[in-house]
Amino acid sequence: MTFSYPLNRIVEIIGSHVTCEGDFSGAITGIASLSSANTGDLSFLGNPQYKDQVEHSKASILLLPRDHSGKPKADQLFLKVDNPSYALALLCRDIEIDLLPKPPAGIHPTAFVDPSANVHNTASVGAFCYIGPQAVIGPEVTLAEHISIGRAARVGEQTQIFPRVVVSDYCEIGSRNRLLQGCVIGSDGYGYALVEGAHQRLPQIGRVVTGADVDVGANTTIDRARFGTTEIGVGTKIDNLVQVGHNVSIGKHCLLVAQVAVAGSTKIGNGVVVAGQAGIAGHLNIGDGVIITAASVVVRSIEANLKVGGCPAQASLVTNRIYSLQRKLPDLFKRFDQMEKTIDSTYKAQT
Repeated sequence: MTFSYPLNRIVEIIGSHVTCEGDFSGAITGIASLSSANTGDLSFLGNPQYKDQVEHSKASILLLPRDHSGKPKADQLFLKVDNPSYALALLCRDIEIDLLPKPPAGIHPTAFVDPSANVHNTASVGAFCYIGPQAVIGPEVTLAEHISIGRAARVGEQTQIFPRVVVSDYCEIGSRNRLLQGCVIGSDGYGYALVEGAHQRLPQIGRVVTGADVDVGANTTIDRARFGTTEIGVGTKIDNLVQVGHNVSIGKHCLLVAQVAVAGSTKIGNGVVVAGQAGIAGHLNIGDGVIITAASVVVRSIEANLKVGGCPAQASLVTNRIYSLQRKLPDLFKRFDQMEKTIDSTYKAQT
């Protein structure tokens, strides 16, 4: 992947509210970390813990926070912005358009589109796709290869769906969603009843509905509701390998990180962050603004704006205190053992 960006184009992309310090007049041909960058590369300081690397970086252009106090070297330029990480994202978004151009509108000859489906004339349907009866594909949708869109499913405008994704029957995908490789929207919810010693399947006849600007990561599964709707709110971002159970409701602008599992019928509010490998039991209510730390196990409902962690999850201050005390247990047991021996020897001496 090659590209070349002159300074004026970089400034145009990241916005006019940028302060320039130093001198570099060439073009940027690469993006690299502070420690690995070379001449011709652009780098950035997104995490303060790496600020000491700035003065040693060989990058030609560095995106830095406005309060950075260092000075550029010869033939080096500092671009100071409010949010270096987001400024880099804007640049990468522009590069992505060139490196991964949108395919032309139209239906690939190897794709199968049911005669009753409605595919907008600005949509792009890739090789070996399947579009079922009464399905609707909106304007400027991009379907890569080997995608299955089920009966009466709907895909909103400008949504991008990557290879091997399944959108099951009757599910609805909002506008500007990004469904990454291998995710499944509308798999059966996990429901069984024990009847006369045998597990009987409970049919799952609901659907999944995602709001606008939702991202779903690779190999993530979102189960259809037993009845009604599994809901993913506007702007929510779901990482790879996440399991969302049937009838779950996730609010707006939430973040679910890798290997999170949410059991059925749990309600998650707006702006919730669930860190990696956390598990949430079913039929709970998670309030707005809650933060659930990594590898936590949530078995009770959580009030709004709390930060919780541990197994079972509880207030992070309590969890951190417990972890601190756990580290002292070996020494504590040694002290008790010594006390027991001292008491026992004293008792024997007295008797």
